[in-house]
Amino acid sequence: MQFHHHGYVSTDPRIQDAAGVGLDRPDELPENVDVLIVGTGPAGMITAAQLSQFPGITTRIVERRGARLPIGQADGIQARSVETFQAFGFAERIIAEAYRITEMAFWKPDPSDRSRIIRTARAVDDPTGISEFPHLIVNQARVLDYFAEVMANSPTRMKPDFGLEFRGLSNSNEGEYPVTVTLAHTTGERAGQERTVHAKYVVGADGARSGVRDSIGCTLAGDQAKHAWGVMDVLAVTDFPDIRTKCAIQSGSGGSILLIPREGGYLFRMYVDLGDVADDDNGAVRKTTIDEIIGKANAILHPYTLDVKNVAWHSVYEVAHRLTDRFDDVLPHEIGTRTPRVFITGDACHTHSAKAGQGMNVSMQDGFNLGWKLGHVLDGRSPETLLGTYSAERQVIARNLIDFDKEWSSLMAKKPEELDVPLEEFYTKTAEFPAGFMTQYPASMLIGESTHQELATGFPVGKRFKSAPVVRVADANPVQLGHHHRADGRWRVYAFADAAASGEPSALADWAHWMQTSPDSPLLVHTPAGSDIDSVFDVKVVYQQAHAGVDIGRVPGAFLPKTGPFALIDYEKVYAADPEHDIFELRGINRGGAVVVVRPDQYVANVLPLTATAALAAFFRQMLLAR
Repeated sequence: MQFHHHGYVSTDPRIQDAAGVGLDRPDELPENVDVLIVGTGPAGMITAAQLSQFPGITTRIVERRGARLPIGQADGIQARSVETFQAFGFAERIIAEAYRITEMAFWKPDPSDRSRIIRTARAVDDPTGISEFPHLIVNQARVLDYFAEVMANSPTRMKPDFGLEFRGLSNSNEGEYPVTVTLAHTTGERAGQERTVHAKYVVGADGARSGVRDSIGCTLAGDQAKHAWGVMDVLAVTDFPDIRTKCAIQSGSGGSILLIPREGGYLFRMYVDLGDVADDDNGAVRKTTIDEIIGKANAILHPYTLDVKNVAWHSVYEVAHRLTDRFDDVLPHEIGTRTPRVFITGDACHTHSAKAGQGMNVSMQDGFNLGWKLGHVLDGRSPETLLGTYSAERQVIARNLIDFDKEWSSLMAKKPEELDVPLEEFYTKTAEFPAGFMTQYPASMLIGESTHQELATGFPVGKRFKSAPVVRVADANPVQLGHHHRADGRWRVYAFADAAASGEPSALADWAHWMQTSPDSPLLVHTPAGSDIDSVFDVKVVYQQAHAGVDIGRVPGAFLPKTGPFALIDYEKVYAADPEHDIFELRGINRGGAVVVVRPDQYVANVLPLTATAALAAFFRQMLLAR
């Protein structure tokens, strides 16, 4: 964490100075806003947290509940989400309070007595070391609390507007605030009273029954699996030995349980198989009582028993896989003629089972994707055409999620002998997808062609930037390179040096000189006048030499920018390879050097040679406006 560059700070450095719209933020929801977000679920809160970092943008987030969510239905936090939490500054704290999944146990019928279950396999949760971050279990409500803290500590001093329910919207496509939203108070003296808000953009993060989705003519299309599950968060006494280990339990009767230990050391969640649902059920299965769910769980666990002492939460649901055909209000025949004004995220776009642990995780990536793009457009950094990439990128990802979840849900519902592939084998082979790392965006205005991929094979273009250890030259500290990527709306440009040492003639030195002085340099073309030179681009260098062999006094100025009102030198952009974990080897970086461009949401946007300065300039001109 860096601070003091605007003067001495003696208080909590996570609390940024109020600026822009945060200087006189009204408590009452204003009549005109730049962005109105509907719903304080994971997708809405991460969108708001990202936009809270843009001081000049008025963003408000409304919620029909009168206060924070006390207990959430989602709890699985995949490693990709923890990487995202790192960007927002709270990964370490949420890891400390969460339950950490390191392996999964698989239980099946005893071949000698199929009425009994036995443990048949264990699988390591991250067998390939795909991320340095763990797979966590923590209550959704706590995730929302952390995002609320980010918002409150931001320059805009954002906080949710509780007690306001979405009723409808209309888009005139005219004027500065073309979208008119009707809201109604749900609490207090004004309960039932309606009011209108005018917005430049609206984000519907209001769940599977989204009113925003309905208002723009989108519908969820798909199918119901006709299979029901009871889910319960409980405190119980049991002789089942793996009660604090994630388990897939398949009984001889065909009933299954997915066991998820929860944070705190005592609470756990069970997804209990309630069987197939008849066509004429008409919702009767949803009336299954908690005692019936507990009874079913005991039958599946035999010979072990479960004595439930307290039920924190329970529900019954039928698996449904549904997806909207678009994630914004632009109809297919309108594409190219106008840009979107209304967006939907999370469960408003895609629904599926909870057992793959993807709902909250994919929803947050929806919001992260959209948030920085809205920030860029409203801050004057990018043209409105940038907003069309949100639906184009995320709709495909949601389709892939639903396809995966259908297969996983189907396997969980079958008897072991009916499976073509053992459950534990499927779990291990597909580990990269549920961990959140299969996403790869195709070439677009934001993603370059993979023409030069061989220069950095470990940073696939379109996939998330996979961190690696390096040593910070100024203070010899070993750090993870990717952990310094903050959710501040900036682009990261990593220059990996050719073999020459700092200060010697090299391709890196020529590239750095071009970045600092050329009229075509993105630094000079796209950084607003009067702003810090690193306000749009965070440019870093990684040398091949050990840190002691890098003379920081001879490092090009492009990597030692001056920042803040005192023009202090930022020394945290110069790195060297870690001798024990050489990033050049780990990530397949060519020893002749390379440039790796990373989007504000941590996805690799381009890989280029150090000599391809014209290509780098042209790439940024596609999506960034001249200052």
